[in-house]
Amino acid sequence: MEHLNEKTLKSEKLFSGRVINLYHEEVLLPNGKTSTREIVKHPGAVAIIALTEDYKILMVRQYRKAMERILVEIPAGKLEKGEKPEVTAKRELEEETGYTCSSLDHLISFYTSPGFADELVHLYVATGLEKMEVKAELDEDEFIDVLEVTLEEALAFIQDQQIYDAKTAYAVQYLQLKSAVGE
Repeated sequence: MEHLNEKTLKSEKLFSGRVINLYHEEVLLPNGKTSTREIVKHPGAVAIIALTEDYKILMVRQYRKAMERILVEIPAGKLEKGEKPEVTAKRELEEETGYTCSSLDHLISFYTSPGFADELVHLYVATGLEKMEVKAELDEDEFIDVLEVTLEEALAFIQDQQIYDAKTAYAVQYLQLKSAVGE
């Protein structure tokens, strides 16, 4: 498979931000020609499928500036430097929903857009949820509504494009498949 590799010849950082860094890279292609790549470097993120005892899914509704609209999503957030994904997952669950959990299991990790970004999302399933007496603080620029939805309601949100992001659609379809096979 080495015949598919691209070798980086030159890399220039174009932008450095709070969440991402943008690079312009010159690469040597497998056929000996050169090309350029625009690469977004991201610290990684977590997403949480939080399930109540009656199998409702905790979701958050929030405005997403990049889309210029409000979306419904599973709780999620970026990894802080040096933070383990499971620590981030528990923190984000508490901050965004006001719940903590007794069980947090890693389901899968996946790249969101490998054609131009290195963001790796670690997806967890949280059970044994317990409402916190004192809710953790949201980030100062974060405004969300917490929802408890059934699987059927989540599927309807996908149909009417209230759920419109890959991580949440993946999570809902995972639960749908799990339900269909009787787990």
